[in-house]
Amino acid sequence: QVQLVESGGGLVQAGGSLRLSCAASGRFSSINAMGWYRQAPGKQRELVATITSSGSTNYADSEKGRFTISRDNAKNTVYLQMNSLKPEDTAVYYCNAKIIEVGARYEHLYWGQGTQVTVSS
Repeated sequence: QVQLVESGGGLVQAGGSLRLSCAASGRFSSINAMGWYRQAPGKQRELVATITSSGSTNYADSEKGRFTISRDNAKNTVYLQMNSLKPEDTAVYYCNAKIIEVGARYEHLYWGQGTQVTVSS
């Protein structure tokens, strides 16, 4: 069974930094695109950043220049380095990944359980 497990969330003051990690485990033959999303209270889940298996990245406009997404394919892990954090970045952050399980023909989208990021002013 494929699982994504996030870590690295917490409480930080405005202007601070956090690094989130998301590791995939289970039996799979490949991981394609991976990404980070977030959901603030009372709001819809929104895109933060995505990264393809070859390393091409895409960011939401509000995160460009502050957040950096990266991945370590050998560790099946995607990271989100968040700098210059603002109170409005407070949210539950979720990772996702498009994964082809062993024996499967098509990829399936998996989500992690989420990690809370709180930025105090």
